[in-house]
Amino acid sequence: MAFPERIYTEDEVNKAREIIAQGHKHNVDIKGKSGFKCKTQQAFELIKIAGCYNFFRTYIRSIIEIDGLTQLREADAAIWATRYTVENPVDAASFFVQKASVMKEYIEGKLHYGGTAEKRSAEKRIEFLKTLKDKTDKKEVATECERLLDLWRESSLVY
Repeated sequence: MAFPERIYTEDEVNKAREIIAQGHKHNVDIKGKSGFKCKTQQAFELIKIAGCYNFFRTYIRSIIEIDGLTQLREADAAIWATRYTVENPVDAASFFVQKASVMKEYIEGKLHYGGTAEKRSAEKRIEFLKTLKDKTDKKEVATECERLLDLWRESSLVY
């Protein structure tokens, strides 16, 4: 059974849930200009270091460069992102994991939007940054994780 092309109807969501339960992982497709692809690959390497890449590719099929607003496209299991979204690979990696978490809740039929869901997804992002900080061997990555965590501490009730 193949993963559904779209994940919009109840039947499509149920099919996606069943295939994921069987262990399906996407070969994540990156669509965009070469600079976008390079920065996105750097973010993927950080996701791998943190041990989250299998989680990520369970729920996200593609990342597509766009001009406009960065967003999760649940029906496509895709993240539409601008070049600015991937400019900082550490921040991009945490954002991608956050959106994979939202996609997971969508597939599971949980309320994946609104205040409580936003808090859960932000907590997932913060958890990722802490994990990456602890697992990386690169001082500059750990420093950037700490800088981003400080921003979350200063600006959020989530932390």
